[in-house]
Amino acid sequence: MKHLRLTSLGMVAAASVLVLAACSPPSDDKSDTTTDTGVKASEATSADDFGGMDKLVEAAQKEGELNVIALPPDWANYGEIIDTFAKKYDIKVNSDQPDAASQDEINAADQLKGTDRAPDVFDLGQAVALANTDMYAPYQVQTWADIPDQFKEASGLWVNDYGGYMAIGYDSSKVPDVTSVNDLLGSDFKGKVALNGDPTQAGAAFSGVMMASIANGGSADDIAPGVDFFDQLNKKGNFLPVDPTSATIESGQTPVVIDWDYLGAAEAKNVDTWKMIIPEEAVVAGYYFQAINADAPHPAAARLWQEFLFSDEGQNLWLKGGARPIRGEAMAQAGTIDKALWDALPQVAGTPVVPTNEQTEKAAAYLADNWSKVIS
Repeated sequence: MKHLRLTSLGMVAAASVLVLAACSPPSDDKSDTTTDTGVKASEATSADDFGGMDKLVEAAQKEGELNVIALPPDWANYGEIIDTFAKKYDIKVNSDQPDAASQDEINAADQLKGTDRAPDVFDLGQAVALANTDMYAPYQVQTWADIPDQFKEASGLWVNDYGGYMAIGYDSSKVPDVTSVNDLLGSDFKGKVALNGDPTQAGAAFSGVMMASIANGGSADDIAPGVDFFDQLNKKGNFLPVDPTSATIESGQTPVVIDWDYLGAAEAKNVDTWKMIIPEEAVVAGYYFQAINADAPHPAAARLWQEFLFSDEGQNLWLKGGARPIRGEAMAQAGTIDKALWDALPQVAGTPVVPTNEQTEKAAAYLADNWSKVIS
């Protein structure tokens, strides 16, 4: 069997891929801020449009704030990433709805449009990201050349940022060892199997259903067997309709969780009996999508955030969280990767499946029509 890191997958596949409180009144239109080069901050497509990185930093610090959404502190090390950015640039980061799903990010942007509370940036699962490209502003970070073409939209509307493999994490003190996806249909797992979110809204859940499909004869072109699997899981009483968090895992409320491998690895640090497998019969890989809100209330800070995330420092912070940074291979070649963390990434047996954008859109449409018939 081949043992692959996700960042090598560009050679074998294409890119993977609330009702809120009353809005605050519209603030001054920060998007009309003009840079030293005469370009509006909201229309800048690179740091050069600001006159270089120093001028971008200056513009972002003048705005003073950045709004992020759906970034749990324990998800891919986002807590440290946010803190590091805030301290490095002396910019206040407002982190809203940390446990929200990708679709909630888009909903919030729609509902808060024109206010200073709207999200400046998005971190989205593939299906939601591709369905909302008209909401993004194109921007190319300084490290753009390091990112393979299949992992970015040509103008910079979206860029894949970090990723991993879909896994099954479980508390070995509460359930038997898991060796395959279909083990979860057994009687020992009654009321114990949780999926991280709704697959019509959350990228992790979407990939969990894709994993179940491939394990049951489906493919990236056919997610139906995955929906059938969860139908069986639900009818047997094994499916647990609770969105898992660190708190539910540590309390034992969600003893089995289908989620990304880097999240499972993080839980193993807090729960001594927590184990994780990446099923050899269904190796599903995926990246998340980073984008700037075209209506960002802090357009310079949004662009500085992107520069930070795709810098060596930002990429190594994702790696510290167990996720595979998109620039990992290039940084390894350049000697700027944290080698100890890079070498410690779990190796994976099996042939990775990375759904293309077209396959993801097809699967998302099927889920939109059929998921609620299985899990209501």
